[in-house]
Amino acid sequence: MASRAVITARQERLGAELRKLRERAGLTLRVAAKAAGIAESKLSSTEAGRVGVSAERVRHLASQYACDDDALVDALVAMATERVRGWWEEYRGRVPSGYLDLAELEYHARYLRNFESVHIPGLLQTEDQVRAIFAGSVPRLSGEELETRVRFRLRRQGVLTGLRYEALIHEAALRIRVADRKVAREQLLQLLERSELPQVGIRVVPFDADGFGGVVDPAAYAGGPVAQLDTVVLDSQHGSAFLDAEAQLARYREVLRKMEGAAMGVVESRELIHRIAQSM
Repeated sequence: MASRAVITARQERLGAELRKLRERAGLTLRVAAKAAGIAESKLSSTEAGRVGVSAERVRHLASQYACDDDALVDALVAMATERVRGWWEEYRGRVPSGYLDLAELEYHARYLRNFESVHIPGLLQTEDQVRAIFAGSVPRLSGEELETRVRFRLRRQGVLTGLRYEALIHEAALRIRVADRKVAREQLLQLLERSELPQVGIRVVPFDADGFGGVVDPAAYAGGPVAQLDTVVLDSQHGSAFLDAEAQLARYREVLRKMEGAAMGVVESRELIHRIAQSM
């Protein structure tokens, strides 16, 4: 099988999970390849995501590694055999590759949990809010680049119709105006509208929250088909970082738990958002 010209984060994740299974079994690459009856270079390429892998090969490797977690193996098989060409592929070469990886992650997630301290979460932003954010990019985007990124972000919001989404938003993000009062007020009104969707939960961490240890980097937690395949996405001006080590997942589950402890209830959050919108 020819090597892939482009390796997505999801393909890398599949290879990484197969490598984790091998390492937990205490097998070197050479020993595992010999036991599986394949070339060491082929197994190395598989673990790096450079080549695809069949369902039969995934199950055979899992058996060689003495993995008895059927749910995990089934999830890895599904990752290996999916033939989805997502809408995001239309944007390949037109937006940063990390944007595509994020859209693919959201598409496959069972649920999403967000924490934002400065911006309204991208999945909840109005078109004018998105445009204002990208207009402030450094270096400055061309008109075509800006409009392409706006369309891409708005299209990502389609996932809200099919999964459970929870957003923890610091009060600072509600009050920061990336454009003007009109855009800010419309953004808050859209938050109120989205909060009425049964699958969407929006809670605010107020300025006067007790026990809040400080603003942390924006983070998204995407639930996988099994807990081992959860993913944390950290967002910064330098791009997104995808974390999936067990210790990292445990850490951010605890971070989100603490954020939830500092956040207001859903009804109280709606009332605060409404008051701030009225003051705009």
